[in-house]
Amino acid sequence: MCFKICLLVLALLGPSHPFSYSLVLPNPILIFCVASLSLPSTVSHTCSDPPTPPLKTTQLHFHPRIAFLITVSLVLLLALSFAMGLLFRCYRLRKLERRKSTSTVQPDQIKGNDLGVDGEGFVRKFRWEEIKATTKDFSRVIGQGGFSNVYLANLSGSSRGAVKIHAASDRLNQVFKQELDILLRLRHDNIVKLLGYCDDLEEGAMVFEYAPNGNLQEKLHEREKEVLSWKTRTYIAFQLAQAIEYLHEKCTLQIVHGDIKPSNVLLDQYFNCKLCDFGSAKMGFSSTVVPPSCSRTKQVMVGSPGYTDPHYLRTGLASKKNDVYGLGVIILELVTGMKAFCPEKGHLLTSIVAPNLRGISEHGAEEKVAQLVDPRLAGEFDLEEARCLLSIAALCLHQCLTVRPSASQIIEMIKEKITSIGFLFTQAKDCH
Repeated sequence: MCFKICLLVLALLGPSHPFSYSLVLPNPILIFCVASLSLPSTVSHTCSDPPTPPLKTTQLHFHPRIAFLITVSLVLLLALSFAMGLLFRCYRLRKLERRKSTSTVQPDQIKGNDLGVDGEGFVRKFRWEEIKATTKDFSRVIGQGGFSNVYLANLSGSSRGAVKIHAASDRLNQVFKQELDILLRLRHDNIVKLLGYCDDLEEGAMVFEYAPNGNLQEKLHEREKEVLSWKTRTYIAFQLAQAIEYLHEKCTLQIVHGDIKPSNVLLDQYFNCKLCDFGSAKMGFSSTVVPPSCSRTKQVMVGSPGYTDPHYLRTGLASKKNDVYGLGVIILELVTGMKAFCPEKGHLLTSIVAPNLRGISEHGAEEKVAQLVDPRLAGEFDLEEARCLLSIAALCLHQCLTVRPSASQIIEMIKEKITSIGFLFTQAKDCH
């Protein structure tokens, strides 16, 4: 382009104009200089001294057409630079928007108790006034945690939900944001579904699907409740393993739940498992916690008595095998019907049952297996399935982390040994 401009200049000026020009183009990479020698019209020749044309140096003078071309080139270059910068900025903004956790729009108006939860896969952001309206000013408590309360919510039509309110403090606000960030990434049939949230005030609120059958702790250990059948117990064990497998192996950023226990396992109207409460969860490579001996300040250990992995208590290092340990304790509870921890006596289920789990898979251990099964089942259980679950629990509770199976291995063992859950696989195929 620059070479063509210079040729055009030469053509415009013609050969009759003596000149000497130095042209520096605006592009810093290309510097093109045009110089010419001006010959006098009359040259005298001598034999002894040949004529030498004098070299003239003149100041830079631009022809009007050249100035016009240079100006146009500069304007085009600046316009191109501006357009590229604008495109890059739009790309950055679009990338940041994709990182946002929610793709929903905040509703403009509140219509009584009709919050109209969005369709499948969407999470709504609510105003605090809407949260108060749907819970009837927090009138009915359906669950309580260490630092939160859960209230019944009336959603659109006749559907219900559960609103979890975190207490206000700097640390708990951080817990709320962490749990919300994790839940917005999850979508699995055996993990409680997040329907919406509110972060307008210091108190955070999250709206979940409603589980009418409460949690596994209530159904399994409250004596006035109906006794869970053996088949239902095997379903729950299998579905909980599926939820943990999803967290450990199928999420983009792998997640350690950190507090696997029956009170965090909700049951829907069909007694399907819904894992909840991700306040102690760790995502990606942030699951390593500084051991107490290496910290100058007091290390806060998470977990619940009877379900916390002893390896975690000793080292302070969180890993997937902590969740596997919790799953092993729950499987023991499902089989035996006993609580993981008895506060009155200070007994741990793992300490009581562990000695009886040795050799459980060997031939002739049928009587030992039958003695461990919940007596409230009145013999309505499958002996080989009970043996399988107890063997899995023994592996999950092993002191050596490398011996403990992964969630996917547990699922394969259940599929192979427990035939009564075969229809679950048929249902999954039909859904696909």
